[in-house]
Amino acid sequence: MTAGEIVSKIPDVHDFAKTYLGVDPLTQPIPIQPTAHYAMGGIPTDNYGRVIVDAQKTVLPGLYAAGEVACVSVHGANRLGTNSLVDLIVFGKHAGLDAASYASQADFIELPAGAAEFSQAAVEKLRASRGREKAGEIGREMKAIMFDEVGVFRTAAGLKTAQDKLVELRSRYQEVALQDRGLAYNTELVNTWELGNLLDLALVTTASAQARTESRGAHAREDYPKRDDDAWLKHTLAWLDGDTVRLDYKPVTITRFQPKERTY
Repeated sequence: MTAGEIVSKIPDVHDFAKTYLGVDPLTQPIPIQPTAHYAMGGIPTDNYGRVIVDAQKTVLPGLYAAGEVACVSVHGANRLGTNSLVDLIVFGKHAGLDAASYASQADFIELPAGAAEFSQAAVEKLRASRGREKAGEIGREMKAIMFDEVGVFRTAAGLKTAQDKLVELRSRYQEVALQDRGLAYNTELVNTWELGNLLDLALVTTASAQARTESRGAHAREDYPKRDDDAWLKHTLAWLDGDTVRLDYKPVTITRFQPKERTY
């Protein structure tokens, strides 16, 4: 593609590269880096969007999840195109209908005293921190270890390395400091808070992958290359307690289509 074609056909890319990366794509290559498009998991729900809290599929009354944040467990381990449409349009619709039905019959309950204290304390801790750690550096190291060891292709050794590194990063995160301590339009505060959530999810993902000694869909264990339905035809549930990830499993509901090996 010539310089004129770049400017005329993809002017937005040309502008983004110059504005945000300091790179002129007419004469320089544009840096490429991976990103997480979709996570095959989320808040476990039933078919009506009601959040379940254990392997026995116990419903937490009044709490619903829908869209890509929810895991209805109908897609299996393979991330296929248009999954999000099902998450949103089909199960999102049923979650909304059931939530409306529940709300019409439920009594109003006052929030308990101090309901916001946990979240407020987390924000204030970040604003008050005088530590020496930088969120940007912790984020870069998290991205690197997840890309290197917790991508599609995984091994026990790599996952153990990643888990140890994530425990270290979560410890360092406790000493992270902000330059902007304000409350108005503080994107640094929001990004740093989100980093803490990502570190939690990264540890849960890594521990879950380490426990699953098989290959299935986008979870490809090079040390366990075969799918093992006898041992692993089940959904992973995970709870995070400090640096300890507690795992449990709920059964797969098989209806019309029987599971079979993917051969394409």
